Amino acid sequence: MQTQQYINGQWVDGAADAIESYNPATGEVIANVASANEAQVNEAVAAARSALAGEWANLLPVQRAEVLFKIADLIEANAEEFAQLETLDQGQPIGVARQVSVAGAANHFRYFAGFVTKIQGTTNPVSFPDTLHYTKREPVGVNALITPWNFPLMILAWKLAPALATGNTVVIKPSEVTPLTSIKLVEICEQAGVPAGVVNIVTGAGNVGALLSSHMDVDHLSYTGSTPTGKAITHAAADSNLKRLTLELGGKAPSIITSSADIDAAVAGNVGGALLNSGQVCAAYTRFYVDSKVHDEFVEKLAGAASSMNVGPGADENSQLTPVVSEKHLGHVTNLIEAGRSEGAELVTGGKRIDRDGFFVEPTVFTGVSDENTIAKEEIFGPVLSVMQYEGQDGLDEVIARANDTEYGLAAAVWTKDIAESQKIANGLRSGAVFVNMLPIPDMAAPWGGYKQSGWGREMGPQAIECYTETKAVWLHYGS
Repeated sequence: MQTQQYINGQWVDGAADAIESYNPATGEVIANVASANEAQVNEAVAAARSALAGEWANLLPVQRAEVLFKIADLIEANAEEFAQLETLDQGQPIGVARQVSVAGAANHFRYFAGFVTKIQGTTNPVSFPDTLHYTKREPVGVNALITPWNFPLMILAWKLAPALATGNTVVIKPSEVTPLTSIKLVEICEQAGVPAGVVNIVTGAGNVGALLSSHMDVDHLSYTGSTPTGKAITHAAADSNLKRLTLELGGKAPSIITSSADIDAAVAGNVGGALLNSGQVCAAYTRFYVDSKVHDEFVEKLAGAASSMNVGPGADENSQLTPVVSEKHLGHVTNLIEAGRSEGAELVTGGKRIDRDGFFVEPTVFTGVSDENTIAKEEIFGPVLSVMQYEGQDGLDEVIARANDTEYGLAAAVWTKDIAESQKIANGLRSGAVFVNMLPIPDMAAPWGGYKQSGWGREMGPQAIECYTETKAVWLHYGS
């Protein structure tokens, strides 16, 4: 298992202290990953800067596309190894690792490989005689990619694929909690023929990310993670070289269940949308606003479905609910469950740490939750569901306002059979993505990002090209 840094085409030991990586299902140490120090971060950024003018920059677009297709092929050829490693390091169910993380990573490289030959500029009819004006897209330069611990492989892929497609170079900083599949993906890039210096990886704790955030020679930084850290990155970027930022931050997704909804389908969809990867999803449904006419039926079925899930390690094919990622995060989740109890919410099911090895917590459903309760306001990132009521058609405007009363705006859901109702609610929600009668699963072809404090910019889809390119305008006067 590779645990070194990769800098300028060489695998090297980290110069700072090692960080232990744990199997969340057992609590056992599975790897010691040495951290980069400041000199190694600087070396990685310098390698990326130098590579901008090297072999990578001189490849024809079709040749660069071939490299991305090769990366996708190699991910698929190593799919089971990737899936097992993702489950071992992060804890997610093996089926999710195969079908979402690994398949999603390969799909992102194929999708953006297709974009390489289709990055276009414009010609513009400017108001000057005998003048041609056109635009072209050029690589933004050196990119720092800072990724989270919940879907480390797929989220790195959705940043790295468009960055490479547009001719950039990168320095990757994965979460210190789940670095192993990110390191493996860099190995795949090396095997696919990505030139030295184009892709670099430096591992370590938050101080390594802070060095990249404030680095004067990083042109663009893409970060997925918490809103407080996103704010710290913004300050560091502004105080250094005013580097460009793409930020995909926290969420507190509302799910509105109307009286016309298919309740069984809504329960199944909301259990999946709330408890995928044990709720460790930035777009997870966590606040349920249910029409009072169907509230009791929905709560009964929701609690029944949640409490009947098979709990176990991600490597077990039968496990539906797996551990949270770490002992520290387990404490965060259980503290918020206690806040729900102490603030008067009614616990319907769950509410405790499971007495077994690893970092397991029961799927937990509260009802009678107030909009002001901590569990209705703070991002939990765990298997905790908060149910509230609203009063039918007359209360639609009010429930939309309640759903919007949050600092976040990443994702939201609507469950209804009424098309007009779905559009009224979707149009009123201040959210980067609204899912009608479906789970909150992103796709490489669709833009992804949030309103308000859920982030800046959009990743995936054609909009991702804008994150990793600069627009250059060329003016050519051909008259006398």
